[in-house]
Amino acid sequence: MSDGQTNLTYLQSRWGLSPGTVTPGCFASVMATGIMAVGAHLKGLTLLSTILFWLAVILYAFFLTLIIWRACSHNEDLRADLHNPSKAFGFFTFVAATNVLATGLEGQSHFRIALAAFSIGLLAWLVLGYLIPFSAVLGSAKSPILTQVNGTWFVCVVAAQSVAVAASGLMANLPDEAPASGVSFGSVLAVIAVIAWSLGVGLYLVCAVFVGIRALLHRIGPEDLDAPYWVMMGALAISVVAGSKILEGGTAPIFAATTVIIAGASAILWAISTWLIPALVIAGLWRHFRHRIPLGYSAGLWSMVFPLGMYSVASMNMGKVDGVPIISWIGDQWYWIALGVWAIVFCAMVWSFVRSTRAQVSSDAAAG
Repeated sequence: MSDGQTNLTYLQSRWGLSPGTVTPGCFASVMATGIMAVGAHLKGLTLLSTILFWLAVILYAFFLTLIIWRACSHNEDLRADLHNPSKAFGFFTFVAATNVLATGLEGQSHFRIALAAFSIGLLAWLVLGYLIPFSAVLGSAKSPILTQVNGTWFVCVVAAQSVAVAASGLMANLPDEAPASGVSFGSVLAVIAVIAWSLGVGLYLVCAVFVGIRALLHRIGPEDLDAPYWVMMGALAISVVAGSKILEGGTAPIFAATTVIIAGASAILWAISTWLIPALVIAGLWRHFRHRIPLGYSAGLWSMVFPLGMYSVASMNMGKVDGVPIISWIGDQWYWIALGVWAIVFCAMVWSFVRSTRAQVSSDAAAG
């Protein structure tokens, strides 16, 4: 293989810039950028929110095109990903990314477009929610399955809670209506929000048990503690956001019946997510400094940026709904940390792309 071909292969495998190499979790960058846009909107940073939102839309369209292309021209590779327990749960990033954009659209008062995006996210969640567990766990040829458990499994929790966030946000913007049948569109959204929130909490417990069993039966080394494990914290944070949205979402009967449970659970989940942050930072230091695993750009870093942004949004929402100013203050200040990490990862992504492209051009010139 020539140097030019080698560099092209490197560029494609590192970035997933071709239908043959795009990964199931490619929408993590959309999730991260989208939640930073939502956080900027909550802080009143309108210009920054708009820029980040449209950047997320561009990334979404780009990766959606690649995924559709992959499904058409690399169908066998796509099927292999669906049956790979260490990769398949990454497909849930599409659900979360779609609903994050729906939430952003709702915040900008684009209700009809937000509803359309939510409908796509809801349908994808229903399909993948049944497809992935059967294909990746029951239909996997890899054994033992426990050795394939990783942080990406928690993306299924994020997907479920993103549905709850989008549904409750949309419901809050519906006009009051009282149809003769007593079944309004708002009540349907309320039921969807509570079901998705409850299922998300249950799935988190299941994933945590699987990770715990793997840690007990199979060694988790520094090479395994990569950025996607931050989704453990992000899944809790988005559960808090979903709970806060439900609490402020309206007067639907199902909301009234679950208020005490959701309020209490959200406070506990926020506390656990706060505790996890130092633990994950220590794990990263142990991985990169104690064991000297190189720290460079990879697409998986976006799985760390999203939880950081989501924790900020969760704190701002919870502090506002529960009337606890100190939690809102934590969210306000944490946003700048999350934005700084987003900027570093984004710049690292651009710089890595430039270097890879330069290497490719140089190799092509030398070969010519």
